[in-house]
Amino acid sequence: MDKLGFDKDKYLAIQSNKIKERIAMFGDKLYLEFGGKLFDDYHASRVLPGFAPDSKITMLLQMKDEAEIVVVINAGDIEKNKVRGDLGITYDMDVLRLIDAFRGYGLYVSSVVLTRFENQANAIAYQKKLEKLGLKVYRHYPIPGYPSNLALINSEEGYGRNDFVETSRRLVVVTAPGPGSGKMATCLSQLYHEHKRGVKAGYAKFETFPVWSLPLKHPVNLAYEAATVDLDDVNMIDPYHLEAYGKIAVNYNRDVEIFPVLNQMMTQIIGESPYKSPTDMGVNMIGECISDDDVVCDAARREIIRRYYNVACQVRTANADAAQLSKLEMVMEQAKVEPCNRKVTVLAREMAEKTGLPAAAIEMNDGALIAGKTSELLGCSAAMLLNALKYLAHIPDQVDLISPIVIEPICNLKTKHLGNRNPRLHVNEVLLALSICALTDMNARKALEKIDDLRCCEVHTSVILSGVDVATFRKLGVNLTSEPVYQSKKLYHAF
Repeated sequence: MDKLGFDKDKYLAIQSNKIKERIAMFGDKLYLEFGGKLFDDYHASRVLPGFAPDSKITMLLQMKDEAEIVVVINAGDIEKNKVRGDLGITYDMDVLRLIDAFRGYGLYVSSVVLTRFENQANAIAYQKKLEKLGLKVYRHYPIPGYPSNLALINSEEGYGRNDFVETSRRLVVVTAPGPGSGKMATCLSQLYHEHKRGVKAGYAKFETFPVWSLPLKHPVNLAYEAATVDLDDVNMIDPYHLEAYGKIAVNYNRDVEIFPVLNQMMTQIIGESPYKSPTDMGVNMIGECISDDDVVCDAARREIIRRYYNVACQVRTANADAAQLSKLEMVMEQAKVEPCNRKVTVLAREMAEKTGLPAAAIEMNDGALIAGKTSELLGCSAAMLLNALKYLAHIPDQVDLISPIVIEPICNLKTKHLGNRNPRLHVNEVLLALSICALTDMNARKALEKIDDLRCCEVHTSVILSGVDVATFRKLGVNLTSEPVYQSKKLYHAF
């Protein structure tokens, strides 16, 4: 959509200044726990139109000469091959991707920390792999009774047992592939070791959501709850902030619950905690940069619906618990939205009901709605994609962008030689065929040139798509959802 609701330039200016102020408050060094994603933050860019997916990394680049990055990963996540849902890759592979990306921006990545290390075989193998790649690797261990057993935690048998992570710059950004990796514990362990060495180090948090300065039930904060139903996160009023300052601030349950313990930890480590509330720990200035609340609210409500569909499909495929869907239904009720509020969802359903076959629909960035139906040669999502490209390139609907003469041999190859039962072309296969046709056909070339204009469009399908189609739509940058049903009643779904 063309309407923007977030001032990116203002954000880049005031956010970096806020972090510099926090560094100065502690003196020698600041360990900054970075929640969420440092770059490719597509959730933030969807709910805050105008916020670029790499806005946070761009902000950090303004301080790159005094910043270094430590990447944290839970050894247990390595052992069980935990997968990052939005990218479809394991956490251990994502660490490598993150390091490559940070280095590509010119940022210094100093090391990797394996948290909750208990001699897991895969974690040991992973450490050897990282070290062969020239990376420094440190181990942090589980502490019995964490986080309540303060006497043990702040001792040589607790944090003192952890490896001290060697750092050289004033700002140490601690990040991870996903939640539950141990970022906070790593920061606090470092404070323990730094103060033993006489270094005045401090700790702060940078959590993008929930936005502390927005109302508790603001759609942006509700969208955060929708995005974290698997973590049991619940937004709440920060009672410590209210008591200390008489002001309402929004935080989430995990930070509120851990604050008394965290505060005592910091008091024991550095002598006195500078924070009176979990909100005090944060440096997030997102709320100050919202320029159009109506635009942001509309975008957040759309995101809540998308999250509902994504979890509904995960429940259907046995990859999520039904309780998560119930929580999302409550969030939708609070946000006053329903699936039918999304126009593209209604169109896909109507087309499927009309044809009796799977259907897909797309809402273009100018608001136009375009459908695609299943045919003998094309799946519904592939047909919809071609129709959308025709629209963008101003090509008449009756024109075939890909000749059946080109499609049929591909279908025959799939069924007769590659063992596929479904002859219809997937989205990636259609794009390859279109690329070939573009060599000799002007219309195909014009359509192919419009692919980037699909980014941020809304797409809905009446059935769960194959992993291949989902991955291709992800690369195209569209916001995809599907009805939580399979095309057939088979137990095994090979696409």
